[in-house]
Amino acid sequence: MSGLPVVLAVDLGGTGMKGAVVAEDGATLAESTLATPSDGILTALVAMLAELRRTAADAGHDVVGAGVATPGMLDEQRGLVHYASNLGWRDVPLLDILRAELKLPVAVGHDVRAAGLAERSTGAARGFGDFALVPIGTGVAAALVSSGGAVTGATGAAGEFGHIPVIPGGEPCTCGQRGCLEVYMSGAGVARRYRAAGGEALSTRTIVARLGEDALADRIWSEALDVLAQGLNILTLLLDPGLIVLGGGVSHAGDALFGPLGDRMSDGLAWRDRPPVVRSALGGDAGRTGAALLAFAAAR
Repeated sequence: MSGLPVVLAVDLGGTGMKGAVVAEDGATLAESTLATPSDGILTALVAMLAELRRTAADAGHDVVGAGVATPGMLDEQRGLVHYASNLGWRDVPLLDILRAELKLPVAVGHDVRAAGLAERSTGAARGFGDFALVPIGTGVAAALVSSGGAVTGATGAAGEFGHIPVIPGGEPCTCGQRGCLEVYMSGAGVARRYRAAGGEALSTRTIVARLGEDALADRIWSEALDVLAQGLNILTLLLDPGLIVLGGGVSHAGDALFGPLGDRMSDGLAWRDRPPVVRSALGGDAGRTGAALLAFAAAR
């Protein structure tokens, strides 16, 4: 008698790896987490997948595939990671390596696009064929879905939303440009600008908690909302999404984010309505959920 068909799913990040054994109905049957090592990331990834496979086998499940969501510039057809700065990878044939190691159907997907797939399948974007997922954490990115398909671009680099230059000649970004959106609106950007303007070394969450009582916090946050609204309006005019989903740590700002952001977007769009802007339903599990969906698709 065969066991329950399951897949191995890993969301590979620059600071952490989150793995799971996932059933076809989306149920998480086992989990594993690990700090991403500074060296030997591939070895650690393969070891995590092997551990999850043993766990599934011990429970009598039938492992039918594996999926990995990875950051960086990715050729998704070939599973080739052209460049991932936070992993120290350049031209890593991840799909070929994992297929050889696991002897299973394997899928490799971009982490943010995988999260977008998950939000469309089981999260906040269910029923939407045109939407954008914008995670705002340490940095900012976007998964863009148009007519039901993910927009990947000619080089696989579509979705670098955080590097839209919203302030001409503005503050320098680590990417080499100036005035990038994530310089002003990101977990790292808000905290850095608050401290640079004379404030304490505080997290963005603490800065948001001081709104209404701290004039500097009010100014830095207002400027962050201005550039985010500008960026989202550009995205709206280019792609006409039916929904914008915000994820990442900054999305937890709640009323301090969604109300004033919506007002700014509406003020900046003269001849059309803005799309609804909502918070991610899957949060930090979206990438791993997307990896599982990709794995089941590869196994079919």
